Amino acid sequence: MSVEQQKGTWEQLSLFEGEGGNVRHGVGSDRVAGAEADEERQALAALTEDRTLASKQMERICERENLNGAYKRVRRNKGAPGVDGMSVKGMLGWLKEHGEELKASLLDGSYKPQEVLGVEIPKPGGGKRQLGIPTAVDRLVQQAILQVLQPEWDPTFSESSYGFRPGRSAHDAVRQGARYVEEGRRIVVDIDLAKFFDKVNHDVLMARVARRVKDKRLLKIIRRFLTAGMMRDGVRVERYQGTPQGGPLSPLLANLLLDDLDKELEKRGHKFCRYADDCNIYVRTEAAGERVKASITAYLEGKLKLQVNREKSAVGPVWERKFLGYRILPGGRLGIAPKSQERVKERIRAITRRNRGVTLEQMIRELNSYLTGWVTYYRYAACKTFLQRLDEWIRRKLRCVKLKQRKRVYGVMTFLRSQGVPEWRAWILALSGKGWWRKAGSPSAHEAIPKAWFEEIGLVSLTERYAMLNQ
Repeated sequence: MSVEQQKGTWEQLSLFEGEGGNVRHGVGSDRVAGAEADEERQALAALTEDRTLASKQMERICERENLNGAYKRVRRNKGAPGVDGMSVKGMLGWLKEHGEELKASLLDGSYKPQEVLGVEIPKPGGGKRQLGIPTAVDRLVQQAILQVLQPEWDPTFSESSYGFRPGRSAHDAVRQGARYVEEGRRIVVDIDLAKFFDKVNHDVLMARVARRVKDKRLLKIIRRFLTAGMMRDGVRVERYQGTPQGGPLSPLLANLLLDDLDKELEKRGHKFCRYADDCNIYVRTEAAGERVKASITAYLEGKLKLQVNREKSAVGPVWERKFLGYRILPGGRLGIAPKSQERVKERIRAITRRNRGVTLEQMIRELNSYLTGWVTYYRYAACKTFLQRLDEWIRRKLRCVKLKQRKRVYGVMTFLRSQGVPEWRAWILALSGKGWWRKAGSPSAHEAIPKAWFEEIGLVSLTERYAMLNQ
């Protein structure tokens, strides 16, 4: 289906025909015009309309433009099917048949989401992360709710909160942290929340939602999303806490809950950066850091009913801790954290594993895709020397793959000869009893497969990419 056909389909989708109550998005429509209007009457009219809009949030969610926008976003994000097996592409046919029923269930508050599909994925630092994949239709509903609530809530969040917010990024958080260090706050209180998304207390979270949402239908539906069961290996598991990662609404709800932490830190006058559940507080001395750590831990566990991971939380010089993969160095310079350096090498090893059974060209395509995104993320770090060494290491690993793919002695020799290596040197390397890694580091291998050879076949150079990004 062409883009034009898809666009037409979205616009004509029967679910989104109605206006969803014709609720206006502004305030003050009942204000009395004219200079002689009474100010108290105007204020009362504005307050009344505010309350009317707040109590009719579901009508705004069900407006045609909002639902169309939600459908487009879910389709663009793709994602795996949920427990019902319906793909994002297959949702269109379902909506044409059941769209009006879905809309009616939202407007009368009877909508009930299905279970989420529980999937565990490995965490970069070890262990497993629990994801909950909602069905395609549930993702559509969550996205429609998000599009109405986020513009209302986001402006009220702290300036020191950066995660999952429009116009903000991890880079903004890291660079703000660097500015605090440059000002002389060289000690960081690194707060780590244990399995935050799995441990959120539903009652505490819903109390915060109820402060901002007055539409009882919407409150019920959000609560149902929180308490929807999880299917793990075909078994339904009840959920009494947590807001699983995987749905569009979870990041907004997480920011809402942790906004209380932000406001508490601001009230105490602290300088901090928070990205989702990753919070760094910058102080001038270790003694101050220990006091802050103890008091904030008590606040999180007592007031918000969250669990602080005491093993991973710490107080120390900023250059000994990592923040969003970066390390902040003395003076506010940025570097790549040692764990992040090891992680990129682990990924490269996995891609270039010699027994994978894929062609060298396929390996290079995978490397290019991964390395381009990786170096773009770390473009603000002072890491030129590390990137040069990493480029050399990657090329040696690929030389190793290329030589091993020739398999036999004669195959290695003929390849080296075809690349211009003298015959006697080609035979020496081919007959060598050394391992493939040592052969790949030999002068003959470098002569046969020089840096220019990799440039010709399109391997991304991290050093050159980094220089281009920092022009």
